Amino acid sequence: MILSLLFLFASSVQQHGSQAESSVNSNLPHTTMKQQNGVQNSKHEKIITVSGDGTVHSPDFPHTYPRNRLLVWRLVAAGDGVRIQLTFDKRFGLEDPEDGICKYDFVEIEEPDDDAVVGRWCGSESSPGKRVSKGNQIRIRFKSDQYFPSKPGFCIHYSLLPVSVPSTPAPTVLPPALQSVDVLTDAVSGFSTVEEVMKYLEPDRWQQDVEELYRPTWQVLGKSFIHPRKSRGVVDLNLLREEVRLYSCTPRNFSVSLREELKRTDTIFWPSCLLVQRCGGNCACCAHRCYDCHCAPTKVTKKYHEVLLLRHRAGGRGILKSLTDISLEHHEECDCMCKNHSEG
Repeated sequence: MILSLLFLFASSVQQHGSQAESSVNSNLPHTTMKQQNGVQNSKHEKIITVSGDGTVHSPDFPHTYPRNRLLVWRLVAAGDGVRIQLTFDKRFGLEDPEDGICKYDFVEIEEPDDDAVVGRWCGSESSPGKRVSKGNQIRIRFKSDQYFPSKPGFCIHYSLLPVSVPSTPAPTVLPPALQSVDVLTDAVSGFSTVEEVMKYLEPDRWQQDVEELYRPTWQVLGKSFIHPRKSRGVVDLNLLREEVRLYSCTPRNFSVSLREELKRTDTIFWPSCLLVQRCGGNCACCAHRCYDCHCAPTKVTKKYHEVLLLRHRAGGRGILKSLTDISLEHHEECDCMCKNHSEG
């Protein structure tokens, strides 16, 4: 009797432990990568292997999307010699921009190879046009904040686009004597020694040309005697050092493209470029002991500039024209900084 009761108690404990373990495991988040139907889910982005047509859309499309979402899809073409074409659904609507800039809810397309943002869109006036990847992959990112979700969201249809490489005949190379100044300049600029240049110009007698080039002449000898070396005088070394400090790494005027700076490819700004203060110059005589020294800003401010904004209205109803304030970074102070802290 006692043995039977012990057996029943042990079985009950084991069954309860199994149920508890199953319950706990079902509530734990899955951090490992899964793959279903060509889709890989990682912690940061969803990788989709593109072998045909498909869609990527905001949650609950074409209804109101949820708040506080950050979703990233990376589309990778399954074959070689193809590109990925993206076509936006005509039903497009996200939270409106502020001052013509998509700050809150937006969808953007990025080239993964160089991390270059192709475009960022929001609002509901019109859907963006078609986009084709430069390589065999492209990234789509969707972000929504905690305020004012809109509908219908977005839906992007993707498909494969074959790349046709036209066969071009080999260009006819003229002898150097018959080449134009521009062509000849491009040709000789690729050589690293004067011997290579001479061999290109005169393959049959280049060695003789090199010898004649370096042979002393009366004109060269006479010139060296006519212009003697400068006499040694008093030099202000402190002034030389101060000039290096003042002009090596300083804020300088740079012209920036507003469309590239603000990542707005669907908007026209006038002026299209503005002058900003950005750090420039080299740090060849950096005082720090480091392997790689570069000019970096130590004081950055935001300045607002009023420009003309132009944008096409939906349905071909003309162009929207408005004055808007844009914020640009200006570097007020610069200094030579180490990229790494390894000391030699």
